[in-house]
Amino acid sequence: MLQENNFKLSIIIPVFNEEQYLQRLFQDLIKYFDKSNTEILIIDDGSTDRSTEIIKNFKNEKKKFNFKYFRNDINSGKGFSILKGLKNCSGEYVLLQDADLELDLKDSYKMFQMIQNNNDIKCIFGSRYLSGKLKKNNYLFNNLIGKLNSLIFNIFFSQSLSDVHCGLKIIHRDVINKINLSLKDFGIEIDLASQIVKNNFFIYEYGVSYFFRTKSEGKKITWIDGVKSFYYLIKVRFFDNNLSTNLSLIYSSLYMLYFGWNVSGILSANILIVFFFLIGLIIGLKFKLLSSSIILFFNFLGYYFFTKKIIILFIFFIFGLFLATNLKKIFTKTKYNYLF
Repeated sequence: MLQENNFKLSIIIPVFNEEQYLQRLFQDLIKYFDKSNTEILIIDDGSTDRSTEIIKNFKNEKKKFNFKYFRNDINSGKGFSILKGLKNCSGEYVLLQDADLELDLKDSYKMFQMIQNNNDIKCIFGSRYLSGKLKKNNYLFNNLIGKLNSLIFNIFFSQSLSDVHCGLKIIHRDVINKINLSLKDFGIEIDLASQIVKNNFFIYEYGVSYFFRTKSEGKKITWIDGVKSFYYLIKVRFFDNNLSTNLSLIYSSLYMLYFGWNVSGILSANILIVFFFLIGLIIGLKFKLLSSSIILFFNFLGYYFFTKKIIILFIFFIFGLFLATNLKKIFTKTKYNYLF
């Protein structure tokens, strides 16, 4: 619940050694967001160039929006800075904006107009891959990693997002109050998207202009962050869950591993063990203990009472999956939903 006199919009901008972009950034902030119902939170993440001086000078300039400045004594990561901003902002909407001008504040303003004019929309992510906007990106590897991570995220969370890693996002306070972020580096993008989905909020996307910066132009993210993102995807999907989900993951992956082991022994195809194990993980994410047990029961019937043929096992698995899905729908809105 928002308190009285809170701002309509809070804009959180992490800054680390962005001296060449800050003057234009501040000009664009005044151009698009200079209103008394807006607050700008600059989090200086231990900059060692002239960024700190430029920010302090801007703080003294005349403007309508409320300006808040925070500084980390040492460089602590983008996620750490965003978390600090979230703890100190009070807007009904929270806009996350990078300081390096890879993303245009004109698009940020359009996204804000969209979300405040539609009460059904709780969060919008910018997307560098949707058509219709000006792009400058000649780094194939970064592009591939971004798209691959989005694909993996979509598979893990049954979504259809085109750009999980885009730094431009706007989120309603209702969403902010439900999530509990923990990653303190560039993994914050994956952490944020996963928690929004886990709390049953829908993510809208809006195509934004993108002007890629090279390392010499101030780009901070590296290939190491790309590799770490794969770890974060696994972490947020298979480890950062509530107790009932984690129990379901262990339960379903073990019994599917058991069937996979026996089937692979019959067919001399050990790759089936991995396949069955992965299917078990997916079952654990979708179903709780009782509904998962229905799938186990039909697997058991199909395997032990019909000559252990894989095609029969598959048919009984599909039947059990169908029954478990329908029971889950029935019990979702009851007090027993944690079991289904």
